[in-house]
Amino acid sequence: MKGTLVVDGTPTEATTGAVADVVASSVPFWLDLDGLDDESARFLADTLHLHRLAVEDAEHFGQRPKIDEFDDFTYFVVHGATPESFATSELHIFLLPHGVITVHHGDCPALADVHDRIARRHLLEDVSPQVSLLYLIVDSLIDTFFPVLSRFDDRIDELEDDILRQPTEEQLGVLFHLKRSLITMRKVITPQRDMFAALASGVVELPSMTAEGQRYFRDIYDHLIRIADIVDGYRDLLSGVMDTHVSTVSNRLNVVMKQLTIIATIFLPLSYLTGFFGQNFTFLIGHVTGRLPFLAFGLGLELATVLVLLYFFRRRGWIGGPTA
Repeated sequence: MKGTLVVDGTPTEATTGAVADVVASSVPFWLDLDGLDDESARFLADTLHLHRLAVEDAEHFGQRPKIDEFDDFTYFVVHGATPESFATSELHIFLLPHGVITVHHGDCPALADVHDRIARRHLLEDVSPQVSLLYLIVDSLIDTFFPVLSRFDDRIDELEDDILRQPTEEQLGVLFHLKRSLITMRKVITPQRDMFAALASGVVELPSMTAEGQRYFRDIYDHLIRIADIVDGYRDLLSGVMDTHVSTVSNRLNVVMKQLTIIATIFLPLSYLTGFFGQNFTFLIGHVTGRLPFLAFGLGLELATVLVLLYFFRRRGWIGGPTA
C-alpha cells in the first residue's frame, strides 16, 4: 500500500494494519493512496467492504466525473487541471461514515494544499470532519482550473497577435492543439457541473450532510458554472482566431494576386505594341524609320501606355490612394 494516512492532522505512512485500526476505532481519517496495487484493492474490498465495482473503477483511470451512491459510502470521480499543461488530472474519492479515501496517480498539487490546510487545522465549522475534508479536496481540485484557464487566455491573445503580424502553418497546429485541449477540459467540466448541481440541490444526499455543508457545495457548483462559461467563451474565441488566421492568409493571397494581375495587365498592351511594330511588313519597315519614330513609337507609346494604366489603377484604388 503506497500512500499517506492522516489522523487528527498528523500524516503517517499508510499500512494495512494502521488503516484497519483507525477504521475500527471510528476516528475520522484521510487515506491518500497513490494508485491501487493488488494489496490496496484487496484491502478496500475485503477489509473495508467497499463495493467491488467502485474499487475496480478506482483501479482503472479514465473515468468520467460521476457520483455513485452505495449502502455505506459514496464514490466520486472528480477532475482537476494539470498546472504545467492543459490536460486534466483525475481523482477518485470514497466518502465513508468516518473518513475519506482518495486515489490518484502521481503527484497531485491540489492534495498537497489540502494536506497543509489540515495540518493548520483549517477545517469547516458546523460540518462533519469527513464532509469538511471532502469539500476541501474538491474545492482545491476545482480551483486548479482558474490559473490554467488564465494561461489559456494569455496564449490565445499571443497567438492572435502573432497571426495578425504574420500567419504561419505552425500557428494552425497550435490552434488545433488548444482546441483539442479545450474539448478535453469541457468533457470533464460539464458532467462535473451537473453532478455538483445534484449534490447542492439535495438530489444526491451525503451522510452527515448539513444545511451549512450544502452552502459550501453550492459554492463549488458556482465555481463550476463560471469555469464552464469561461470554457465556452474560449471555444468561441478560438473559432474566431481560426477565422482570423484564414481571413489573414486569404487577404495576403488576394494582395499578391492583385499585384501579379496589375503586372500582367501592364505587360499585356506592351506585348501587343511590340508585337505590332515587330511585324515585317513593307510599310512599317519603309516608313517607321529613324531616331524620332523609334523614340515616339518604340519608347514613348509604351511609356505612355504604362502611365495611363497606372493612373487608371490609382483612380480605382488598386495601387494606393482612395477608392474611386
